[in-house]
Amino acid sequence: MVEVILLERVEKLGQMGQVVKVRPGFARNYLLPQKKALRATKENMAYFEKQRVQLEAQNLARRNEAEQVAKKLDGIAVVIIRQAGESGQLYGSVTARDVAEAVTEAGFTVGRGQVVLDKAIKTLGLHKQRIVLHPEVSVVVAVNVAQSAEEAEMQAKGVDPVKLAQEAAAREAAAAAEAASASGAEAGAAEPG
Repeated sequence: MVEVILLERVEKLGQMGQVVKVRPGFARNYLLPQKKALRATKENMAYFEKQRVQLEAQNLARRNEAEQVAKKLDGIAVVIIRQAGESGQLYGSVTARDVAEAVTEAGFTVGRGQVVLDKAIKTLGLHKQRIVLHPEVSVVVAVNVAQSAEEAEMQAKGVDPVKLAQEAAAREAAAAAEAASASGAEAGAAEPG
């Protein structure tokens, strides 16, 4: 384990200024290159204490800016058009990049690293996705995955187009079966002669 000083809040790890133990690979490949932490040496501890006020001021300014954007972004719904099978299963999946591009098209600049996908979106429908604007500020966006703009509008109103299509197909099949049995009964009634 390696000790590092956090230069900003890191989710599930700690707050700014904390000295935490992490695995060497996590420090080497993520925290240090992203400038989220410094190795916990005496020199770096002294440097951090000198820079603490400035770092906290920068963090506060970025957080306030992120909160302003979050107020505008909160509750926004974006539509992503994808091809899918009859059961609503997508051919492929919707990625963090797709969500980031859709939000950017809606007028907000969001990078794919800011989109938190707990699991890949592989079905049609409405999905809630978290977007992290700042380590201390996140917002939830509704992602409407549909096959067409009309279908997206139906989903936004709470109607499930896949279920409607399945019910319509079931009704058609039942009507066809009924028509087939009725024509079979008529053919049987016409023969006895």
